[in-house]
Amino acid sequence: MQTGRVNAPELLSKSGWLNADKAYSLKDFRGKFVLLDFWTYGCINCQHILPDLERLEAEFPENLVVIGVHSAKFDAEKSDEAIRKAIQKFGIKHPVINDADFSLWRQYAINAWPTIVLIDPDGKVIGQRAGEGVYEVVKPNLDTRLPDFADRLNREVIKFRPEEKERSLLYFPSKILAQNDFVFLADSGNNRILKLDLSGKILEKIGSGKAGFTNGSFAEASFFEPHGMALSGNFLFVADTKNNAIRKIDLENKTVETAAGNGELGYYFGAEKWGVPVQPNSPWDLVINNEVMYIANAGNHQLLQMNLNTNMVMRFAGTGSEALVNGNLHDAAFNQPSGLALQNENLYIADAEASAVRCLNLHNGEVSTLLGIGLFDFGDMDGEADIALLQHAVGLTVRENCLYIADTYNGKIKVLNLDTKRIKTLAEGFAEPNDVKFVGEALWVSSTNSHELYKVNPETGEKNRLEVREG
Repeated sequence: MQTGRVNAPELLSKSGWLNADKAYSLKDFRGKFVLLDFWTYGCINCQHILPDLERLEAEFPENLVVIGVHSAKFDAEKSDEAIRKAIQKFGIKHPVINDADFSLWRQYAINAWPTIVLIDPDGKVIGQRAGEGVYEVVKPNLDTRLPDFADRLNREVIKFRPEEKERSLLYFPSKILAQNDFVFLADSGNNRILKLDLSGKILEKIGSGKAGFTNGSFAEASFFEPHGMALSGNFLFVADTKNNAIRKIDLENKTVETAAGNGELGYYFGAEKWGVPVQPNSPWDLVINNEVMYIANAGNHQLLQMNLNTNMVMRFAGTGSEALVNGNLHDAAFNQPSGLALQNENLYIADAEASAVRCLNLHNGEVSTLLGIGLFDFGDMDGEADIALLQHAVGLTVRENCLYIADTYNGKIKVLNLDTKRIKTLAEGFAEPNDVKFVGEALWVSSTNSHELYKVNPETGEKNRLEVREG
């Protein structure tokens, strides 16, 4: 952590504060250490440090105040409502400043997400650091510096007023998996998997609903923000995203076990750890091809593969660097891959942070880009694929010669014709759709931030809300 003794810029924002009952100033926190977290909610690395912040808040309740400064990368992330949804989704308890115009970002000379800034009880900036591993950096600094301020610490615990949790049967639903006469849905905000019939009636609940990492019966087992799923016989595999694990559900015996991952974040870059077992890192989606399951390893910007006979997980594609780079399996680079779809030899990838769609040919191992220009190029433009723009697309599915894309931050479902290389909008008006899948002849869409499911006519784009209800 870099050090310095400059006065901390005041916490002013034209867009205001969330998760708090008023706008605060640094004077309100005089006598306390203040930790600013500069983040943007779609960034997986920003999500990774939230447990560290929560741990620090729990260990230093009298001496530390954590404040999020949301400096949005994407246009769709700038509104109070969008940030409020992210606060609820991630269970954030500390206040968050909406820094939509990047004024605080510039005043604090921030260059990357996430970046933390530590301010001492006298209002001086004493450290700044970009990246993950926040707890290991901040805790020693606090332990060392607290005695220096012992005579002027304000030990009163400040109570903030967090956003109220919305009441809804579904809570931030994400990935969808269709199977004959029923559908599996990742009810991510409720930390469970639902089995639905085609009318939306809940047939079965898998998971206690409490965030955790416990195996056992459907009622005992726990997940932590599950997303993608894949089915092999009587076994349903789940990308248990915030547990950094792949879970294996025995649908016949109604039990849940852990197939891969121990809860820790696995990191590997460049030439490291090819051909040896690795740990998943925020796995987001799954797809099976014969005895191999491919994993969208969003947290380390790669694709992994898991042998279904041995449960061994290995690197498959990507350097680990966050970039839009084509090429062979070892040279290509991805940007938080979050959705997978397989057709014949082509594995299609929703490469979210680059607002891109990639294609990996399983026969020759070459990665290409079908849509997308770069990590900071995004928008909402249909037409020729080489100039079209998406905004943080997270899900996709393929049928015949068309890719159906959940253009998440644009709130739309778009269709890319793989023959003509043109894209058009099919349906719109969704709240951050996370996935789109065919269920029979209809497209099911998870409108994540409105806690809803929709059925869309793939020919006309007509959409109807699907009422999910208790069985």
